[in-house]
Amino acid sequence: MIFVRSLIFNIFCYGLILAGTIFSIVLMPFPKKIYIHFWNDFMQPLNRFLLKLICGLDIEIRGQENIRQSGVIYACKHQSAMETYYLTTVIKSGVFILKRELHFIPFFGWASHFYGMIPINRAAGSAAMKKMLAEAQKRVAKGRPIIIFPEGTRTKPETTTQYKPGVAFLYQNLKLPVVPVALNTGLFWEKASFLRHPGKVIIEFLPPIDPGLDKKEFMDVLKQKIENKCEELNQEAFKKYPYTVNLLKKYKGTK
Repeated sequence: MIFVRSLIFNIFCYGLILAGTIFSIVLMPFPKKIYIHFWNDFMQPLNRFLLKLICGLDIEIRGQENIRQSGVIYACKHQSAMETYYLTTVIKSGVFILKRELHFIPFFGWASHFYGMIPINRAAGSAAMKKMLAEAQKRVAKGRPIIIFPEGTRTKPETTTQYKPGVAFLYQNLKLPVVPVALNTGLFWEKASFLRHPGKVIIEFLPPIDPGLDKKEFMDVLKQKIENKCEELNQEAFKKYPYTVNLLKKYKGTK
């Protein structure tokens, strides 16, 4: 049954995204706030509603007192596509730092460009960092929050990779507070699979890390806060949804 529900949802999900990106071309001549409103207050909430209706998968947002709509950087754990689709239904007008290759995808790339996403050429080294900062400064000046995945890639539940220096570079140069974001999405929305399992995902916004720390201290604090909270959320899911334990074993059995 999960297979069938997941299949139906994915048809609707990616069909909506495709339709939305095509329709986005029509909105390009209009003010950007209309375009942002179209995605964050209509398309993605509708997608999120269908996820709950078809797959029985809901999202709980915790730490809402730590959510700011401007003047902040969000450093988010990345386990699935859920956070890329639904974070901006909570962080209104949030701008993702994403790999440049995504901008080359027809329609999707054009839509993300017009939305204001910041593409990064990972092979460009320090030049990419400088360009990322320059673009982030422009978005911040317009009152838009920045969203970055510190590890730079999706990770399986209960695993982590090295936190990349980009988040510290933004923290030190933008001089903005960084809100760590922990989650357990990977236990319900499988990586490299179209299966969507029923339950309730938790996305938790933690207290901000204020500007002023040196690079090493900031990176240590950020990683500790995110990883510790993710483990707590995982354990909570294991108790409430026992099938997630088997899913974790499946992850550990793959490279």
